[in-house]
Amino acid sequence: MRLSPSLFFTTNCEPALTFYEQCGLGLKTILLRWGDNDMQVRTEAMRGKVLHARFEGPGVLFHASDNDDAEPMKGSAMMLEFDDLAAMRELFARMTAGGRITVPLARQYWGTSFGMLVDAFGVQWMFSSSSD
Repeated sequence: MRLSPSLFFTTNCEPALTFYEQCGLGLKTILLRWGDNDMQVRTEAMRGKVLHARFEGPGVLFHASDNDDAEPMKGSAMMLEFDDLAAMRELFARMTAGGRITVPLARQYWGTSFGMLVDAFGVQWMFSSSSD
């Protein structure tokens, strides 16, 4: 068994995945669109939007899609754990573009370096490293 989260966007899934690629998080390995191959669409506004995507990188696997009735992302976060503190700092800095930091990246009282951000697409990310 493996947990593989799925991110639901309203209509900006593809720009979000492109942003994650540019940040160095990984790559889209599957991208299916609403309306491709004679697939029906719920509404014409969804035609061409992402029906299903698979995103993979070193230690990263999640799915994503556009759903015009998606709820805003609340109550959960994507947690990234690092062995390399410098790599964590670099990715954190890249992923803050257009978003907002909710917990500044710093050594925490429990002994790890930790920070949180909400990216430009509304996804909450947590970063953690026990490296010095």
